[in-house]
Amino acid sequence: QVQLVESGGGLVQPGGSLRLSCAASENIFNFNDMGWYRQAPGKQRELVATINVGGRTNYADSVKGRFTISRENAWNTVYLQMNNLKPEDTADYYCNARILTRAWWGQGTHVAVSS
Repeated sequence: QVQLVESGGGLVQPGGSLRLSCAASENIFNFNDMGWYRQAPGKQRELVATINVGGRTNYADSVKGRFTISRENAWNTVYLQMNNLKPEDTADYYCNARILTRAWWGQGTHVAVSS
């Protein structure tokens, strides 16, 4: 059973930065892609960023230029560096891993952007 454990969430002021981490229980190259999604209260879960096995990245328009997804292969970890955070980035952030049609989710980490 694949396990994904997120960390790094918290409270930050607008304009601040946070780095989220997602540690996988197995080699991240086993997955077609991994990514970060978020869900704000009363809203549907939405894609934030993904990185595929070849290293290609994809970002939601709302975070382009501010967020960066990366991975550390030796530690089976995927990161989401979030800069210039805005109040609208407040949400629960979830790590996702996918192999073809199978997907796994972490338990989520909360990010709050407020002054």
